[in-house]
Amino acid sequence: MKSESLDKKPGDWLETMRHSAAHVMAEAVGALFPDAKFGIGPSIENGFYYDFELPRPLTLDDLPTIEDKMKEIVAQNVPFVREEVTKEEAHRIFAKQPYKLELIDELPDEKVSIYEQGSFTDLCRGPHVASTGEIKVFKLTHIAGAYWRGDENRPMLQRIYGVAFPDEAKLEDYLARQAEAMRRDHRKLGKELDLFSIHEEIGPGLICWHPKGALIRRIIEDFWKEEHIKRGYEIVYTPHIAKLDLWKTSGHWDFYRDYLYSPMEVEGQQYLLRPMNCLGHILIYNSQIRSYRHLPLRYAELGTVYRYERGGVLYGLARVRGFTQDDAHIFCRPDQIEDEVAGVVKLAQFMMSTFGFNDYDLLLSTKPEKYAGTVEMWDKATESLRHVLEGLGLPYEVDPGEGVFYGPKIDIKLRDAVGHAWQGPTIQVDFNLPQRFNVCYIGDDGAEYQAIMIHRTVLGSMERFMACLIEHYGGAFPVWLSPVQAIIIPIADRHNDYAHQIGNELQQEEIRSKVDDRVERMNLKIREAQLEKIPYMLVVGDKEVASAGVALRLRNGEDAGQKSILEVKTMIGADNEAYR
Repeated sequence: MKSESLDKKPGDWLETMRHSAAHVMAEAVGALFPDAKFGIGPSIENGFYYDFELPRPLTLDDLPTIEDKMKEIVAQNVPFVREEVTKEEAHRIFAKQPYKLELIDELPDEKVSIYEQGSFTDLCRGPHVASTGEIKVFKLTHIAGAYWRGDENRPMLQRIYGVAFPDEAKLEDYLARQAEAMRRDHRKLGKELDLFSIHEEIGPGLICWHPKGALIRRIIEDFWKEEHIKRGYEIVYTPHIAKLDLWKTSGHWDFYRDYLYSPMEVEGQQYLLRPMNCLGHILIYNSQIRSYRHLPLRYAELGTVYRYERGGVLYGLARVRGFTQDDAHIFCRPDQIEDEVAGVVKLAQFMMSTFGFNDYDLLLSTKPEKYAGTVEMWDKATESLRHVLEGLGLPYEVDPGEGVFYGPKIDIKLRDAVGHAWQGPTIQVDFNLPQRFNVCYIGDDGAEYQAIMIHRTVLGSMERFMACLIEHYGGAFPVWLSPVQAIIIPIADRHNDYAHQIGNELQQEEIRSKVDDRVERMNLKIREAQLEKIPYMLVVGDKEVASAGVALRLRNGEDAGQKSILEVKTMIGADNEAYR
């Protein structure tokens, strides 16, 4: 046996410390529940988790007790000791731990590594910090269910999550950001702002857009169409179902079957709800002979698709079963690939900045374990994407094995105001589907050549993008996106006619407004307008009627004083056009 020390960069040390904290938590849980069965316990972003089979369900009230036991173990400053043992010896050590035995049996080597900290032993590759005393500041945060090995046919274990940091200040900062994230949770704000709902009667993961949410979505979609038409895209519409054979030809049936809805039979033919929009666009392209002079062709569609996601991963608007992609497919010649990809990257940057996202990460996702086409195709496509990113001077990271089955891709992860990452634009170069569907063009020599297909979105899905927008702005959307831009609040019934007159004037200027003429106190109306996050509140009473003005309040609580109607229209109009 030997004690292990680390000589690593700070980032590596932090990840290792978090992994070690998971082992300390496992020891604490084992001390409190002697019959516990242990799963796995890795480090994750900001912290760690460990999966357990326990004699009873845990509650949040159990977490402080587990934390206290962890603190005792940390205070003992016990060394982490690594040892290699044979599989036979490992079977003896973990004889009462069925999940560990399963892992041992799957390991390829004859010897396996274990770690001991005092009387606790765990199966682990490591590394760990030198001793439990190096585990600094930690907190257990929540409990969740987790199927063993992620398989819903296996036992459901209890997963305890925790966070760990080098010092108390970083923990406090993290907890403050988490509290702010909870206040911005799109599921909570979606209900409070009356934007959308999900109904068990319809089914999980299927969204009903309420008038306000639908209005925001329409504004986004109209803007999206306008900008695409400016850039030479043509809008198309394709069916929501297609014959199953089409999806077999494309490879989607073989590669994604677990995420597709079951086929339906119609007049002796099997049909499938579409999981993608690309095949309809291919068939439009193939409906006539194309010349090299026609290319590139850019087809765009706000196309709704359907994918079967397990119930346990559904999450508000961010993970759903029916969603609308801001989809487009570009058909081009090989010599046009890089220019087209560069154009998409620039469009994505424009769209992101317009909606207020200036912090994002670019990933180059490469060939997955299961893929279609040849290695040569993949290498060409990957190099095209790499060359574009480098040519534009954009920093990126390689994400190995995360491409889709038909080609590599550029993924852009948006970061919202509290630092959460969201899947945003994606750009994929595809040699494979054009080959499967004989997508060709006639060259200048009269010969037939295979076209290249670029799949791309510049927002992602409308549902997930809305979730991201809600949380980024905390529901206080920019004026141009706000479903109600101004609310007119009469102080008394005698001011209602004047309030409606102002409302009509604003509507004539295409300013979205409403009048709150309920028989309620003015302060209550103002408070409710602030909770609705309406940008402008126009209060009118005797003084305002006499001066043909308003008393202006802003949603941040600022009292902007007396304003003329023209001043208000000018202010709102300027804010409304600011995105342009």
